[in-house]
Amino acid sequence: MKYLLVLAVLVIAWLVWRSGRERERDRARDEAAAAARPSPAPAPALPQDMVRCPVCALHLPRPDAVPGASGRLYCSADHRRDGGN
Repeated sequence: MKYLLVLAVLVIAWLVWRSGRERERDRARDEAAAAARPSPAPAPALPQDMVRCPVCALHLPRPDAVPGASGRLYCSADHRRDGGN
């Protein structure tokens, strides 16, 4: 009877130890899977209105253009000066 009680305690201890290892392994696997997941891509930038420089034919975004006196848009102050405005 005494040996049966010792065997039962050993079996219970082994089951507790095994379940702890399984939980630890599952947690490590979940962390590795979360780290391997790619992060969501950033949202693409909104399209911008493009304009063409009348001097060099360069296309550039409207906010970056230099306005001339006649309402034309240039890529730089030098081209605005060379463009006759």
